[in-house]
Amino acid sequence: MLRLIITYFQCMMLKFRSRNLTCFFLSTRTRTMKAGFGYYLLLIFLLLSAVWAQRPRPRPRPRPSPTRKPLPSATRKPVPSATRRPVPSATRRPVIPEVEPSEPTDFPPPILGPPSIFPDCPQECFCHPSYPDSLNCENRNIRQIPLIPPRVQYLYLQNNYIDEVTAEPFKNATELKWVNLDNNRIRRVERQVFEKLPNLLYLYMDKNNLKEVPNNLPASLEQLRLSRNQITKIPTGLFNKMDHLVLLDLHHNKLSDSDLGKNVFKGLRNLVQLNLAHNILRKMPSNVPQNIYQLFLDRNNIEDIPMDYFKDFHNLAFVRLNFNQLSDRGIPKRVFNVSSLLDLHLAHNKLNSVPTFNMHLEHLYLNNNNIEMINGTELCPFPVMSIEPHDESLLPKLRYLRLDGNHVSPPIPLDVIMCFRNLKSIVM
Repeated sequence: MLRLIITYFQCMMLKFRSRNLTCFFLSTRTRTMKAGFGYYLLLIFLLLSAVWAQRPRPRPRPRPSPTRKPLPSATRKPVPSATRRPVPSATRRPVIPEVEPSEPTDFPPPILGPPSIFPDCPQECFCHPSYPDSLNCENRNIRQIPLIPPRVQYLYLQNNYIDEVTAEPFKNATELKWVNLDNNRIRRVERQVFEKLPNLLYLYMDKNNLKEVPNNLPASLEQLRLSRNQITKIPTGLFNKMDHLVLLDLHHNKLSDSDLGKNVFKGLRNLVQLNLAHNILRKMPSNVPQNIYQLFLDRNNIEDIPMDYFKDFHNLAFVRLNFNQLSDRGIPKRVFNVSSLLDLHLAHNKLNSVPTFNMHLEHLYLNNNNIEMINGTELCPFPVMSIEPHDESLLPKLRYLRLDGNHVSPPIPLDVIMCFRNLKSIVM
């Protein structure tokens, strides 16, 4: 009887009654027992067996150590690191410091240029048949400057991975006039490079990693652009013989007052534009060439301007001092009374009033200061009501005035309107 029950249970669990001969006979036999009490007793027994087999069983608990009574989890304290037993040196894994490379090592391969009709054209560059005096090597993933052919006058090497400029590639390039090395990784320039370039006029090295202005620059240079580097030093006497330089761009570097020595700009007699914006200057640079036309000093920490700073600047037309620390106290009353000044930027400072300016000024930017009112009577060089209509040529030439970001509210005072009759636009 017990064997019959076990066999029936296996047939029900494995569901192969129709595939096994034993289960087939067993099912046939049970049909004859349905009318009897034994059938129901067998069915109840099988159901209880199935329920008992599916009951959840508790996990065994770990036995506590026989020598130490475990603490409850709520009162158990972490063991301090000083009391932990150190791992023996034989089994301790050595700690290898992770050192990140200063420069990536997975540079993309150089991109070769198309076939050229010039046999001396470097394979990494492109030599346009219509411009035999130019060599185009920009955006080629170059890490080293190729040998420059003697015929080249215009060299384009921007947007590459060059980290050093050596003299060897330029040994035959004596006719070079234009060199563009923008957006590379240049840290060092050999002194002998420019000895081979007596005719160089334009040198562009923006967006590199230079720490100082390259030395031994050619005297023929007219434009020198070194913005967005890390320059903190200008060699003494660097510009002594650079009479032809008209543009010097050093904006967005790390130049301080001490880095700009007393005679650092000596020799730049024909300089037209000097850009020292976005450095860490606290004072106005000294001994700026007097023939300068544009002076850009935005985004420094300049707090005051000496009384007679602009007195000898007879050609100065554009001055930009936005984003500094200038206040009324730091600006003498007539410091901007320069007859040649046409465009003055003093936005984003700490001014409380409009500074005095010359009557020839055409554009004045005073936005984002602390100005509360404009007094036209004080700004006008003479009583406004005394000017006849036919004498308007004597009025100030101001055409554009920006005052937004201050505490000035409309309407515009009448004396301002009467004084600045040439005003075309005012932003408040």
